[in-house]
Amino acid sequence: MLIGFLAFDDVTALDLVGPHEVLSRVPGAECLVVAREASPVRAQNGIRLVADHSFGTCPQLDLLCVPGGPGQEACIEDAELLQFLRNQEEGARLVAGVCTGSLILGAAGLLKGYRATTHWRYRDCLRDLGAIPVRKRVVSDRDRITAAGVSAGIDMGLFLAALLAGEHAAQAIQLQLEYDPHPPFQAGTPEQVDPDLLEEVEEKTRVDFERRREQIRRIGAALLGT
Repeated sequence: MLIGFLAFDDVTALDLVGPHEVLSRVPGAECLVVAREASPVRAQNGIRLVADHSFGTCPQLDLLCVPGGPGQEACIEDAELLQFLRNQEEGARLVAGVCTGSLILGAAGLLKGYRATTHWRYRDCLRDLGAIPVRKRVVSDRDRITAAGVSAGIDMGLFLAALLAGEHAAQAIQLQLEYDPHPPFQAGTPEQVDPDLLEEVEEKTRVDFERRREQIRRIGAALLGT
C-alpha cells in the first residue's frame, strides 16, 4: 500500500504531518512525500520537509493525499502539478484532500460532482470548482475523502486507516497516538464562537480571502466552461 503526500512551498505542515502520522502506522503501508523535486520544501512558518520523490520518479500511488496552505494559490496555477495529480488519480484507489488541499484537487478537475469539504473560510469556493460543499469535518464520497481545516486531517487519517485496515486497526492507532482532543476553548468552528470574534478573524484574512476567491472563480470558470 503506497501512500503519497504532496508537498509544496508554503504547505501547512500539520495538513501533511497529521494524516501522515496516522497512516504511517497502518500495517503494510509505506508513506512517501512527493514534490516537484526530491529536495527540501519550506512549509508555512519555516518547517522544512524533505521529499522522497519528484513528480517524475513517483511510483503509482494507492492513496494520494493533498494538503493545503498558503502555497495552494501557486498550486492551482501550476499545470505540471495539476497534471501529476490527474495522472496519479487514474490508478489510485483513493484520493484525499486536507483543508485547502481540496481546492487543489478541485482545480485539477478531480472533485467535479463530488461532495467535499475544506477549511470553513473557503468551503463555498468548492462550488466554483464543480464540487458540492458539505459542512462536515470529514466527507467521504466514493473514492474521494476530504477533510475540513488543518487539524481535521488527523480525523481523516483515522477514517482512511479504517478503510484500509479495518476499524480495529484504526482504533489501535488512535490509542497509540492518544488522540482524545479536549480543547481548552470551544472555538473551533464559526458556529461555536461569538460573532465579534468571527468578524475579527474574517477581517484579518479578508484581503487574502478575496484574492484567492477571485482566483478560484477564474480557474473554475475555465475548468467548467462557464
